[in-house]
Parts: sequence; structure tokens; C-alpha cells
Amino acid sequence: MDTGEQHWRDSALPPGQRRAGRWRPSTYGRVPHLDPLTWTVAVGGATRDGALQLLDRDALERLPRVEVVAGLHCVDRHTVPDLTWSGWRMADIVAAAPPAPDCEHALLAAARGYSAAVLLEDLLHPHALLATHVDGQPLTAEHGWPGRVVLPHLYGFKGPKWFVELTYHLERPSGYWESHGYHPRGRVDLEERWAHQE
Repeated sequence: MDTGEQHWRDSALPPGQRRAGRWRPSTYGRVPHLDPLTWTVAVGGATRDGALQLLDRDALERLPRVEVVAGLHCVDRHTVPDLTWSGWRMADIVAAAPPAPDCEHALLAAARGYSAAVLLEDLLHPHALLATHVDGQPLTAEHGWPGRVVLPHLYGFKGPKWFVELTYHLERPSGYWESHGYHPRGRVDLEERWAHQE
């Protein structure tokens, strides 16, 4: 496992954040229970070849596994610092199923219909992961097993748990929280919490 440059400690809390007492799962609706053996990630939309590609667990396991040490920053101003995430780089997933050359946007979808809109460049960030483990243990179902997107430089609402679909878009899409007035980018260092901050 590559652990070199992927460690990104952020014990100093970002602007406007306070340390969470413990890591409490925040869930939109009931917790889905996905079978890790049949779990797939669908990649579609504005793909380079116009086709839908399904990445099953075997395809994902062929990608290099990495670790990132980074906090989880909730838009409600709580941070759980220095979690050790392990999984696959989102950049490697994008490379395995690439977008069209002029594509700049993506929609990340969870098993139960939740989705988050992100810029492609945020998926290519070196610390962006599809995580399966945290602090050496498999994610619990409440925390996103078998896989959740972790984008440490963005607020947590940008990283769906129970991740099942990546859709490339030529125009900016709107996910669940973006359609409810949250910021379309969501960078933690700039405190991009609300749409009116654009």
C-alpha cells in the first residue's frame, strides 16, 4: 500500500470548525446494506467513449490501494480530525473510466438516491479516495460500507456514503444538498457552505 505522500495531517482545525466529541454517523434516510461481493460502481454520462462502464470489486481491487490521513469536516462546523482512510484514489477510478475531454463536472450517487455535485478537478485531487476502511478497520454500514467517497478538502456532504455511481456532466449538475441551498463547490479552507457565497 502506498502511504508516502498520501498522509495529510490536519490536526489544526480549518476555519470556522470545532473538534467533534466523537464521530457520529449522519444519515439521509435508512442505512442500506450492500453486499461487497456484488457491489459495483457504474461510470456513465459524458464518458470518453460514450459507454457505461461497470467497475466491480475485482476491477477496483486491481487498482493500487492508498492511505490518506485527513479529517472529516461537516458543513455544520464539526470536524473529526486525523482519520486514517484507506481505499482507491478517485483519480485512478477516473483514469479507468475516463470522461470526455471537455468534461468538467460530475455527480456522485449513493445507493439510496443521495447525490453530490463536484468538479472533476476535485475528484483528481491527490487525497480524494473511494474509501473502504478507516483507522485500519472496514467501514461500518452506518459510515458507508462497502465504500464512501472521501474528499478531505471539501465538506463532508460532497462525499456520498454507499457510493454506487459516477456520472460525468458537461454542465454543472445539482445534487441533493446543492438543490437545498448548499455551496456547489464546498471548499473547507474557504468556508464555502452556502450557495449565496458564489
